[in-house]
Amino acid sequence: MAIFVNRETKVIVQGITGRDGSFHTGKMLEYGTKIVGGVTPFKGGLEVEGVPVFNTVAEAVSRTGADTSIIYIPPAFAAGSVIEAVEAGIKNIVCITEGIPVTDMMTVAHYVRSKGARLFGPNCPGIITPGETKIGIMPGHIFSRGPVGVISRSGTLTYEVVHNLTSAGLGQSTVIGIGGDPIIGTKFVDCLEAFEEDPETKAVVLIGEIGGSDEEMAADYIKKHFSKPVAVFIAGKTAPKGKRMGHAGAIIHAGKGTAESKVALFREAGAVVVDLPVDIAAAVKAFF
Repeated sequence: MAIFVNRETKVIVQGITGRDGSFHTGKMLEYGTKIVGGVTPFKGGLEVEGVPVFNTVAEAVSRTGADTSIIYIPPAFAAGSVIEAVEAGIKNIVCITEGIPVTDMMTVAHYVRSKGARLFGPNCPGIITPGETKIGIMPGHIFSRGPVGVISRSGTLTYEVVHNLTSAGLGQSTVIGIGGDPIIGTKFVDCLEAFEEDPETKAVVLIGEIGGSDEEMAADYIKKHFSKPVAVFIAGKTAPKGKRMGHAGAIIHAGKGTAESKVALFREAGAVVVDLPVDIAAAVKAFF
């Protein structure tokens, strides 16, 4: 099994005719993702990598039965694209776009949840169930199928950790990049709840960073409700207070959201916290 997406997931690409959309459509198709259509206004009737292009998401869903969308749309228009997908009946939306205004996301994140849909991102690398489907920009060749679920706020750290897991013979059930912006659709706790119910997932890797309170909420959930072993890495230990480091959400406010506080809470919850990303594979191997 897997969580959220699998080989039966039918995907449309919003912004498929753009540079990034067309490039990653080809890479997702190579991986085996079931891309059934694309959307670019006023370019309906074209094809990209053999995929039909439609003018609207509603038309694409009606013609293809798509249930999932991935968004490669510039920041000024990405929030509207998420809303369009939800209104068309899409249930899973992956938003790669970075730099969407926070005020836009405050409205969009609430709207998505109110309609019973799920948003991954924005500013995320996507989601992959190895050997079944890749919906995003991840380098598919580093992933392998297995019992380790991975949740991360960082794309590049995800790739490093997954490469080390695969090299150590530790395959992954599903890997989720939840995004590094201050307001995102799917949180650590949402993924932990799904991994708790997934019989294939035997352990979880959580890659967090400074800023925000998602890690604190995840630690509380692990302590009270999660039955599987968890290995954790928190990035940003050397970041100066009040300075953003990389992601828009990686900033410490008024002493809250520090690496030290997050590490302490995860250890109190029973998780294994490592000092370096390279140490995660060894920590996970000790679980089996």
